[in-house]
Amino acid sequence: MFQFIYSQLIRLVLPFILIRLWWQGRKAPGLRQDWQHRLGWVPEISGPVIWVHAVSVGETIAAGPLVRRLLARNLGATILMTAMTDTGLAQARKMFGDRVTYAYAPYDTPGAIRRFLNRVNPKILVILETEIWPNMIRQCRRRRVPVFLINARLSERSARGYERVKGLAAPIMKSITWVAAQADPDADRFRRIGVAASHVEVTGSVKFDVDIPDYVRVASKSLREALGDRPVWIAGSTHSGEDPQLLEAHRAIIRQHPNALLIIVPRHPDRFDSVAELAEKEGFRVARRSRSDHPADAQVYLGDTMGELMMLYGASDIAFVGGSLIERGGHNPLEPAAWGIPVFSGPHVFNFETIYEHLLADNGVQVVEGADALARCLVNLMANDKERRAYGERGLRVVEKNRGALDKVVEGIIERL
Repeated sequence: MFQFIYSQLIRLVLPFILIRLWWQGRKAPGLRQDWQHRLGWVPEISGPVIWVHAVSVGETIAAGPLVRRLLARNLGATILMTAMTDTGLAQARKMFGDRVTYAYAPYDTPGAIRRFLNRVNPKILVILETEIWPNMIRQCRRRRVPVFLINARLSERSARGYERVKGLAAPIMKSITWVAAQADPDADRFRRIGVAASHVEVTGSVKFDVDIPDYVRVASKSLREALGDRPVWIAGSTHSGEDPQLLEAHRAIIRQHPNALLIIVPRHPDRFDSVAELAEKEGFRVARRSRSDHPADAQVYLGDTMGELMMLYGASDIAFVGGSLIERGGHNPLEPAAWGIPVFSGPHVFNFETIYEHLLADNGVQVVEGADALARCLVNLMANDKERRAYGERGLRVVEKNRGALDKVVEGIIERL
């Protein structure tokens, strides 16, 4: 009954979702491309298919090392990567070119999922983190397509939400073949909401297995040379409500370090122009990467391109990870930590709870409450090279000692194939 009601509701709201997609496509034309995929009308794929689904950019980046390992194993299957966002697919294409196949994931109506599965006929479905869609998972089960939830995390708040709709959630959870959880609390919560205990395993977070390709290191070094010999800090994946605070912090930093540069990278492309306007309104000299502006004389450098955040982290001395000064839940701090630079964030990091626990335990990250505290910390680090390097090395050691989840996940997938 719950599944029927859910499916009918999805059908009812689908026209409005498509209208919203068209409307958003005014500023992001990529959203209108291949829109038929979202209704299941994807090109047919012959031969065995490994379907890897990552909702957006962050999950796509996390899926990168996994996909590279699967490609290296020569499994004789086409890897199909899907995402819900145009930025997610753009990131996947940038990472893999023509080595994998791409499509937008279908909306979770019975018809769209059925058409998609008919055309793709996947051998397995690998879902990154906790992107759980009832019709997607149940129809895979009916076709005996194993569903693997990889790098799975589940906050206490989300677990309580699933428990409130147990009539819908429990049958879906029982349909999941394998949950590779990031930590023991995540595993316990998945069992609590209905996943069979024997189907849950703690493998750790594959995000610790972050790799930095050589071409990214080369691009990062080139940009750093263009930025010049001055303090550079970056605010990555910022959200609305954070940018004014970060610009306020930068103003305080400039008082002590007049030649300091802030690289600011909004999480969503539709905010690029508004953030540039805000910085200019606040009196900062702004350069934009998308326009190939030379950053030598800029005070704020806007990273308004897609798929370059990792490279921009590498060109910086200190990193702040956004989505954390507001109640967004934060973003991945391991990307800057892997460069060996100090990492800061705000207090709201519940989406990366386990990762932050590891970093905090070894002083590999510092949590600040707002702009004033952030500015004070950065001013001190910019004046003390030895302390800044030691801080970055602590974070890098946390990354290094927690690697290995990816090996467990790849072997677990192949074993279950």
